Amino acid sequence: MASKPPEGALPYRLITGKDDRTFCERVSKALEDGWQLYGPPRTHYDWWRRENKCAQAVVWPGYEPKG
Repeated sequence: MASKPPEGALPYRLITGKDDRTFCERVSKALEDGWQLYGPPRTHYDWWRRENKCAQAVVWPGYEPKG
């Protein structure tokens, strides 16, 4: 596994979207590509669109946030 994230990518990503299969596929793809989950997923109900929104943070292995 490379010690740095893919070209042009930061070591931290926040994947967001509607709570549906597409969102789960995006998170699954990130895991397949070598990213690791960073904390639990977060959800929020969007009253305007009447749908759940999700967010999942992922980090590149070896990334240590400062602070």
